[in-house]
Amino acid sequence: MPHQVSVFAENKPGKIERITKVLSANGVNIRAITISDSGDYGIIKLLLDRPAEGCELLAKEGIAATLKDIVAVKMKDAPGGLHGIASILSANSINVEDAYGFMVKSHEDAVFVFQVTSPQKAEKILKDEGLTILTDKELYFL
Repeated sequence: MPHQVSVFAENKPGKIERITKVLSANGVNIRAITISDSGDYGIIKLLLDRPAEGCELLAKEGIAATLKDIVAVKMKDAPGGLHGIASILSANSINVEDAYGFMVKSHEDAVFVFQVTSPQKAEKILKDEGLTILTDKELYFL
C-alpha cells in the first residue's frame, strides 16, 4: 500500500527549505506536495519516492513527520473522471478524509490520492469496479 509523509510545521519562512534540504541531501525525490494552512501551524503532505526513508530522515532532524496509508487510483483526465470515483466511494459509504490529485499526462491520465479509515476496503471496492489502483512503486515512479 502506498504512503505519504505528513509534516506538522510552524507557519513561518524557511519551513519548506528545511524539509527539502533534508530530502534532497539524501536523494529522496518529491513526487507531489500539498500545504494546508491552519493559522500558526500547517500540514505539509509529501508523496516521496521513498516515503519510509524520507519520514525517518525528517524525524531524525527533529521535524514532526508521520507516515500515512493512502489509496491512489488512476483515472481519466476528463470531465467526470473524479465524479465517477466519488460516486463509487459515496455509494459504499466510504468517507474521504483527505485528498489531492494530479495529472500524469494531459487529457489522458490523472491520479486521485486520498486517505480513508479503511484503505484496504476502498481499494477492493474500486478494483471491483474496474479501476486501476496504483501500487507504491507505480505511484512513486509515474
